[in-house]
Amino acid sequence: MMKRQKADRTNLIKYYFSFFILLFIAGCSSIPFKETDYVSLDQEDPLTVVERYKKNIPDDFQLMNTVILKYFRKKLSCLGFIEVDTREKSYSVACLSPIGLKLFELTGSSEGVKSYFVPFEFKGKDVFTNSIGEDIKRIYFDLIPSSRAKIKRKKFKFVFRDNLGPGVIKYEFAGPDGHLVEKSYYEDNRLKWRVSYYEYKGGNGRIYPWGIIFKNYSYGYSLTFKLKEILN
Repeated sequence: MMKRQKADRTNLIKYYFSFFILLFIAGCSSIPFKETDYVSLDQEDPLTVVERYKKNIPDDFQLMNTVILKYFRKKLSCLGFIEVDTREKSYSVACLSPIGLKLFELTGSSEGVKSYFVPFEFKGKDVFTNSIGEDIKRIYFDLIPSSRAKIKRKKFKFVFRDNLGPGVIKYEFAGPDGHLVEKSYYEDNRLKWRVSYYEYKGGNGRIYPWGIIFKNYSYGYSLTFKLKEILN
């Protein structure tokens, strides 16, 4: 099974090789996503919208993304494979260069983050590596506000405000289908991180955002994901 998966990944890498060449020639520019169409939600119930969204998102999945990491004027582009199990709170992610070289590999669970390989320029920066691992969880886990969250109804979106550790996390649901479009975290009224979701589409009977932009304001980097294929 593992050999077949590796072979499939090799074929996928070859398939997207030309795409990455063009990406690097273009200077690894930011991936544009279609903005959410904000429509009136006056006739919608916030809790119903959230429950519907919860039923439509997957519990576990394997994805192939193009990924751009921007970090203090450095830019790293790669082909990323991510496997997520939201019920077990576990994930693994590996990113490969256009010629198939492994750039970094991380796994995470409730026990923490493990890095098996990181780029040379990031070696020794455990805090940075752990931060990316935690941000992967912020992107793909805990997409539903708790029952304790305060709800603010606006004409074009519902905002759920919930306590999280020493800070506050906000969830914004909007668009014609009321999907999660933004999740952000604040401490002392200062924005620490934000993740935005774009272009939801169906796949395997579930919905997936085909564009994700994550910004970590504490460490000064961003991650941009463009979904290329659902692997399971």
